[in-house]
Amino acid sequence: MTITIKDVARKARVSVATVSRVLNDKEPVRDQTRRRIRATIERLGYAPHGTARSLITRQTNTIGVLLPDIYGEFFSELIRGIDATVRRNGHHLLVSGSHGDKSEAGAMLRAMRGRVDGLIVLSPEMGARHLPAHLPDALPVVLLNSASDGSSFDLINIDNSRGAAAMVQHLAELGHRRIAFIRGPETNQDALERLRGYREAMAALSSRPAAGLEFPGNFREDAGYQAGQRILKLETRPTAIFAANDAMAIGCLHALREAGARVPEDFALGGFDDIPIAGFTAPPLTSVRVSIAELGRCAAERVLYGVRHKNRHRRQHMTLPTALVIRDSTGPNRSSSRTN
Repeated sequence: MTITIKDVARKARVSVATVSRVLNDKEPVRDQTRRRIRATIERLGYAPHGTARSLITRQTNTIGVLLPDIYGEFFSELIRGIDATVRRNGHHLLVSGSHGDKSEAGAMLRAMRGRVDGLIVLSPEMGARHLPAHLPDALPVVLLNSASDGSSFDLINIDNSRGAAAMVQHLAELGHRRIAFIRGPETNQDALERLRGYREAMAALSSRPAAGLEFPGNFREDAGYQAGQRILKLETRPTAIFAANDAMAIGCLHALREAGARVPEDFALGGFDDIPIAGFTAPPLTSVRVSIAELGRCAAERVLYGVRHKNRHRRQHMTLPTALVIRDSTGPNRSSSRTN
């Protein structure tokens, strides 16, 4: 038998309107009455009809998340941070990946209209300038790791360039001067900022920039593996390799070990993001830590704030710090007099 809101009201000895106020977290309802109604809902196993409820409240209790991909530990950690926060606040997630396709990203944004109360967007191919064409003005939107040209959206970025510079400085302090870099996707804001940090730090090390030390990548393990193979074929090899994310660093590590090269004895190796597996590679990977779940939590809290204030809030731009986590893959200090 289907349990209705009338059944809950009758068992809890209150009106249907009072039950509705509790379900929608509205005032005024006394705490004692609220607890009794919630206990009755739990005992009867009542679940409000989502469509009917959204027609009344004009809310779906759903937060949309658009990502460039849903593959890999970075995105799973990000979703974990978002999901824990929105569920704690009575919402659920609708997650989609654009697969790096700008038209697909636009289509997914349009498909979420009317289905979500707010949006979290990490989409390098769909920047702040292109979003308004696909979204209603009233929808709260939080952008992650994106270039923003105004105050239309809340924005949370990672301090990518400073984190990359810290990795280069760490390798330099170990005596390295020929430091290779495996880049991320050319259209990705994170990748561009990490490349900028690498280049600026390398320029500070020498008035003569070393040529041929940058290698293309796409944030996936296979790109790191291929870059590792190319590095091994160089006539003058680097002594250190810095990958723009941990997945590529792990792929590169596999290529090096497959060829019999030792890490860190032959090549020091560092990554970026400090995904959970980074501490369990052999050797454990030195990385620039991004608190990925914290990034998700901040994004979720910000979009929920926008929902509560009906998108009439003051927009915020935040930058989360990074931290260098030193492990065995970069090895002990080398002689500063070594020629690299």
